[in-house]
Amino acid sequence: MNTVDTLKRLYKDYTKNYVKKIAFAMTLSVVIAGSTSAIAYLLDPAIKKIFIEHDPKLLLIIPFFVMLAFATKGASLYFARLIMIGVAVDVTKDIQSDMVKSLIKADTQLIDNKHTGQFISNLTNDTGMITNLVSTVMLNLFKDTLTLIGLLSVMFYQNWKLALVAIIMIPVASVAAKSLGKRVGKVSTQAMEKAGTLNSYLIELFKNHRIIKIFQKEEYENQRANTHLEEMKEMGKKIMSIFIRATPIMETMTGIMIALLIFISGKLIFAGEMDINNFFSFLAAMMLAYQPVRSLATLNIAIGQGISASKRILPIIDDKNYISEDSEAKDLKLAKGDIKFVNINFKYVNKEEEILKSVNLDINGGKMTSLVGHSGAGKTTILNLIPRFYDPISGDITIDNQSIYKSTINSLRKNISLVSQDTTLFDDTVRNNIIYANSNATEDEVRSAAKLSFAEEFINKLPNKYETMIGENGLRLSGGEKQRLSIARAMIKKSPIILLDEATSSLDAETESKIQEALNFLTENRTTLVIAHRLSTILKSDKIYVINNGLVVGEGNHKELVENSKIYKNFYEKQIKKD
Repeated sequence: MNTVDTLKRLYKDYTKNYVKKIAFAMTLSVVIAGSTSAIAYLLDPAIKKIFIEHDPKLLLIIPFFVMLAFATKGASLYFARLIMIGVAVDVTKDIQSDMVKSLIKADTQLIDNKHTGQFISNLTNDTGMITNLVSTVMLNLFKDTLTLIGLLSVMFYQNWKLALVAIIMIPVASVAAKSLGKRVGKVSTQAMEKAGTLNSYLIELFKNHRIIKIFQKEEYENQRANTHLEEMKEMGKKIMSIFIRATPIMETMTGIMIALLIFISGKLIFAGEMDINNFFSFLAAMMLAYQPVRSLATLNIAIGQGISASKRILPIIDDKNYISEDSEAKDLKLAKGDIKFVNINFKYVNKEEEILKSVNLDINGGKMTSLVGHSGAGKTTILNLIPRFYDPISGDITIDNQSIYKSTINSLRKNISLVSQDTTLFDDTVRNNIIYANSNATEDEVRSAAKLSFAEEFINKLPNKYETMIGENGLRLSGGEKQRLSIARAMIKKSPIILLDEATSSLDAETESKIQEALNFLTENRTTLVIAHRLSTILKSDKIYVINNGLVVGEGNHKELVENSKIYKNFYEKQIKKD
């Protein structure tokens, strides 16, 4: 997307919605330009009538109009900026909202392949640059252009020869601005990448603070933090140095121009072609023109930053999901809940090796099926294919003989609940975490789910019971308590299909016993697919599949596999007999 297309897109999708407010701010810019020009012009009659001709009638009138011009300029500038600030924050909110919507709906692979800190940087730093583009840049471009035109008009009115000399400053400033704008756009992109890296590091720093302490890595992390901060500092210095490069250029040009104009004016006055009042009015107009010229000269830099930020954000908003619905997709209708994998092959994006190879599974509805295999064999990938977190490169998955790829995603996921070993909770109340799966759940349903998941016993001990804030990802709860809350959340959804990803791993015997009993309530008479390492789960499975290097290498019940599968027998002896 080039610069013109980016600007068109920003206008079409965002600023177009506020065109009336922008138009009013631009109208005020006309008033600002007129009042600024009037200030310069009024010096002509002020000097001529008051100081030279000593006209007492104008002694109050001209100062009054000067004061009025300044007051009008100040009030108009205030309201114009106020309006554009309002537009800018509205546009920022709209862009952030579109970006968040896109990320919420985004494919799992997109989120997995980019660190959270990068998205946060896009959402905060980049949108801030777009805010500046919409508010400051848009207003200044219009206001300063009109002001410059008005002041040039005053200069030409006073003396066209001097005006032609003064006007040389504008193209020279434009050339300097264009060069600086290109440079700052490139550096801004690098700076935002560094900001994203810093955000990513800080997220990990806060998330892993216990690990840092136990391994005594405080000094090491201080050094890493200083490295990131030093890079950000250098990048900030580079950007600011580019911004201020225009200052010596503009100051030098102004000095040369004023000196040249004084020299030429002196010649004109000596020759009787110009009066002193005309000179002072011209000089005032030229001095007032310095600010808009300087502003316009550096405006290209802010435009470059805003365009660069837009080019980073708009692709995220426009990202097309790889996981999509068929145009003729129908709602999934469940009967028994039979799930079948037919010749499924899968590999992750940007990876050559296939994770799953010709996988065929037959998962009976209302029964429990387990997946067993070494870490990295492909078990979790199989689970993730059912709710379509990922799609295979070939093959089909059916539920009650209906292809999930010809069913609506909403109707598919509506029938599935997931409980994994990596319990994810929100920094909210206990109640809100439970009803996250069903916001219409009644109080009785909430308490029933908490009771059946054995969460009620610890909830009643919390300071505010169900209204207790549990902290970031349930920080104030133990591992077992978090797991029981996640089971309560799955229960309240009442899904006919349950996916369990090593839900009882890394727990003590007593806690595991409670969670296992809670899982029994959750999975009763439901189609259940379990990734299991525990004897209690495997022995109760109606069918067990052995997965090895992405292949199904064995199936049957526990007894059959002990007799017929070397891999399963080895797994059993190492991980189950030991228990």
